[in-house]
Amino acid sequence: MGKPNINEDLRLLVLEPYAGGSHAAWLKQIRRLPFGRIEVMELPARKWKWRMRLAAPHFAQELRRSGEKFDRVLCSSMLDVAALRGLGPAWLNDVPVLTYFHENQFAYPVRADDHRDVHFGLTNLTTALASDSLAFNSEHNLSSFLAGAAEALRHSGETHFEFNAEEIRSKARVLGPGVDFTAMDAAPEPPRHGPPAILWNHRWEHDKDPETFFNALFELDAMGASFNLIVMGQSHRDSPAVFASAGQRLAGRIQRMGYATSRSEYAIWLRRAAVVVSTARHEFFGMSVMEAVRAGARPLLPGRLSYPELFPAKYLYGNDELVPALRDALRAGRLRPHESRRLT
Repeated sequence: MGKPNINEDLRLLVLEPYAGGSHAAWLKQIRRLPFGRIEVMELPARKWKWRMRLAAPHFAQELRRSGEKFDRVLCSSMLDVAALRGLGPAWLNDVPVLTYFHENQFAYPVRADDHRDVHFGLTNLTTALASDSLAFNSEHNLSSFLAGAAEALRHSGETHFEFNAEEIRSKARVLGPGVDFTAMDAAPEPPRHGPPAILWNHRWEHDKDPETFFNALFELDAMGASFNLIVMGQSHRDSPAVFASAGQRLAGRIQRMGYATSRSEYAIWLRRAAVVVSTARHEFFGMSVMEAVRAGARPLLPGRLSYPELFPAKYLYGNDELVPALRDALRAGRLRPHESRRLT
């Protein structure tokens, strides 16, 4: 195939208020696009609430100061596009603006002791209305956004706004974020001896429901099941206490527990896993699962959220099925190379 016919003078501006996690991975993919000239303006992945409130005025101010103009603008859903277009230079209203929704704040879970601030979801809504085109990383993300917006607006009182879900859906498409599998494909083959390893490679946070995951492992441990454990993912000072408890109760089974220092180290540990499990209460796509599956780990995932879009039913479990499903997955073992590539 020849080189895509790209106007090399076409200028794309990418605005990312929260350059961490899946957002950072997305930026990496964007920079590889065969587009004319790409310029990225980003902010570190800190203080997400402040980012949603003030990133738009920040970027608008920077664009006014620079005097530069662009032919297309691509934003992530952490940005208030309505505020950007209202506060930024006039040319922002004359060029197409596309917003990519990694998540939506109507469906993002909050801690049990927190109150949901619906205004972050409403910022997502005005962003969708003010954008020319939209992309969501899954149908689950798009559907939960539309349902959440309709439900929130039921409580708007006298501030009536006639919400038309089809207006938004008509300019939206489902577009996976793209996952870089280079490190997974380059990782060495795992050792063939020892018990099969169960993998956790998600953030150490409440919305991933680590309690359900580790309680299932405690039950397997009490049964005398044969398994090892690999716990990856990013932790924080206030990570759920069950991680420390599991570190003690399952100490003899743990092969690795903690954040990988490099992409290559991360891929090596994924290669050693037989089964990757998710117990997430929310998942708008599932990038960490995709990475593990590419490395050969058999997926075991809840039959809800984005997972039914991505994986056949045989890799999904229902309520109260996790422990027996885990035992079956451990017996089945790692995926064959052609299986992992077909699924990813």
